[in-house]
Amino acid sequence: MTIEEFQKIDLRVGKIIVAEKIKNSDKLLRLEVDLGNEWRQIVSGIADKYKPEDLINKQIIIVANLESKKIKGIESQGMILAAEDENGNLALIVPNKEIKNGSVVK
Repeated sequence: MTIEEFQKIDLRVGKIIVAEKIKNSDKLLRLEVDLGNEWRQIVSGIADKYKPEDLINKQIIIVANLESKKIKGIESQGMILAAEDENGNLALIVPNKEIKNGSVVK
């Protein structure tokens, strides 16, 4: 991948306002994320690693310029970033301090 290709990825800071398990799924959560000037609904496969109540008001990094996709009949309007090690431990990618929602990650 070239630097020009990478620069096309729109990474933004958002704050999780709503997090809830998706019915009939062990892994999926429905998140509502505040990006400052808009809210996005994101479906994420992290329910086996994170409790919904632990995610409320947490700032995260999302990929904001993906095409919307329906997952279990729910529209997902982005993707959260996380790292996973060889043992299946998952860590959300988060800012190291509070920053304005919608800020661009460079």
